[in-house]
Formats: sequence, C-alpha cells, structure tokens
Amino acid sequence: MKLKELSSYLDTAVPLSFQEDYDNAGLQVGSPNAEITSALLTIDVTEEVIDEAITRGCDVIVSHHPLIFKGIKSLSGKTYIERIIHTAIKKDIAIYSSHTNLDIFWQSVSRKMSEKLGLEDTTVLSPSEHALLKLVTYIPVSHFEEVRNKVFEAGAGVVGNYDKCGFSVPGTGSFRANENANPFVGEKGKLHFENEIRFETILFAYSKQKVTDALLKTHPYEEVAYDFYSLENNNSGIGLGCVGTLQNELSEEEFLKTVSSVFDARGVRYSNLTGKKIRKVALCGGSGAFLLNRAIRNGSDAFVTADIKYHDFFNTENKILMLDIGHYESEKFSTEILKDLIIKKFPKFAVRFSETNTNPINYL
Repeated sequence: MKLKELSSYLDTAVPLSFQEDYDNAGLQVGSPNAEITSALLTIDVTEEVIDEAITRGCDVIVSHHPLIFKGIKSLSGKTYIERIIHTAIKKDIAIYSSHTNLDIFWQSVSRKMSEKLGLEDTTVLSPSEHALLKLVTYIPVSHFEEVRNKVFEAGAGVVGNYDKCGFSVPGTGSFRANENANPFVGEKGKLHFENEIRFETILFAYSKQKVTDALLKTHPYEEVAYDFYSLENNNSGIGLGCVGTLQNELSEEEFLKTVSSVFDARGVRYSNLTGKKIRKVALCGGSGAFLLNRAIRNGSDAFVTADIKYHDFFNTENKILMLDIGHYESEKFSTEILKDLIIKKFPKFAVRFSETNTNPINYL
C-alpha cells in the first residue's frame, strides 16, 4: 500500500490535533505516494534503529518520540538527526511519529501502563478541555434519518461508551428564495414554511471538517443552516494520565517491587514512604510530575511517572508515594498501542517491534 494510506489513518486514529503545541507528530520523512510493505515500531529513532530497518527490510519506521522537533537548516551529517534523515531518504525509509497525541487519546500510553499493572476502573487523571463541539442544524423531516446517520458515521455523537447520541425536536422553518436561488422546496419570491427537525449532537473538535462535509453532502437544502458551539465540558475519555485501582492492596514495599518488575525499571527513585497501603494508583507516561497535585486530590495512594525533579519529591508532603521509573521505562509499551491500531486497520500489513534498546540512560 502507499505511505499516505498509513499516515492518513494514523493522523485520524490518533488525532494530530490532540498533540501539544511544541510537538511535531505525524509524517516526518518520506513521500506520501511511496509504496510500503512493512513497519518497524520503536520508541526513538536512532542510527541503530535505521540500520535495523534496513537489515529487516522495513520501509517505514513508526516511533513514539519524533525525530525532528525543531527546524533543520542543513543535512551535512554533523548531528545524529541529520545523519538519520540522510540515510532514511537515501534508503527510501519513511519515518512517522505519534507522540503527545498518543499520550492524550483514549488508548493512551498511561492507560497501557495501567493495563500492565492490572488496574481496574481506570479513568483519565487530567481530562482534556475544549476538545468538544456541539453541532446544531435543521433538517426537513423527509431527510432527517439520512442526514443524521451520515453525521454519526462521520464521527459525531460519541459520548464515552455510547455512540449515535443526539437530541431532536420538531418545528417549523421559514425562508424565501430570491431569483438567483434553486430551492429544494418552495417557490422563488414566496415565503415558505417547512416542517423541520432541530438536531443537535456533540463531536470532537478534530472531526469538525469531516462532520461538516457529511452534513453538507447529505442535506438537501441549497443553503444549510448549522452552527458549531465550543463546549466548556471536560472530556472524561481523553486527557493526560490515568488513575485506577489494584485488585488487591499492597504494602509500599510490595508495590515498589511490582512496578520495578513490570516495567523492568532499574534504579527507581521514590519519595518517603507514607506507611499506607497502596490500592488507588495514578500514572502518567513520560514527564508527569506536574500532575502530582491532581493525583493527591483524587485520593491516589501512589503516583507513577518519570523525569521528577529534586524539589518535586518534597511536594508529596507524605500524602502519596511518588515513583520515578524512568522516561523510557514508562513509555516502553507505547509500541504495542501502535501495533494494535495498525493491525486493526491493515491486518495483512507486516508490523515488527524493534529489537533495539533506544534508552539513552544507563544504570550502574
């Protein structure tokens, strides 16, 4: 298949609009029209990973961390990034990354962490704000079912574990077509009244264009009346971090050993022991210390993340056990999310996990 099929799918499956402003997720290297046969999944793109892709015959690398964050002013090979780009272009290897958008969406890195720990009743720790829109439109009774279904098919109407959610109420619409109009109903120059249904539903902001296209393509009117409203609601299904409960409570010492084993985390740093049992656990893949207060407020007994600064450990104030398991260790299972997504859409496409350990940090 062509590279653009894979990249376009991932752009929407893990919406690029979810990424942070500083991020650079998406297709980074490669021609969209290039033919691809297999993908290599990795946390980071390194020179060793490029060599592995060449050896294993993979023509696209899908990574969690982007190779390119800032502008490239030259390709002289003076940095590892420039060397990788040069080799990738020369060997026709594409590079695609799914970073903070993978941290935020519903099958997030943090949820994968909770899955590995066996947490139950998992919810988002810090739900995303301003991610939802409300669509309001007016549809003639004769076309209501068709238009509504097409809007739902385009991605609107999803609320948590429910889909095709909407509200409708009958009413009467009025309009008068001028001489330049081509009205679906009514006559030019005459005021017309039509039995219509006011329909409203919600959607993710990233799907606005797709939903709009579906509405305009299906609605019979020449001029379609519709409005989008930005909602202040937090979206409980997407956001940063997550929180869940262990099946059985553990002592702090037992919990530390369990986390170290599950994530193969050597040199775990942790705050002072609180003396409490561990049952409710908050997690955030990558640099998540900024979510400490949220973890404390929701009553978590422990918070697992990475890249914790020295003074952050004081902020626990003996209310919670905080663990720094390492950035790589906390995100190492993100490639499993990417594999599941790709295989679900392209079951015959070859997807391989990289065998290269890209963790730049060593432990004595």
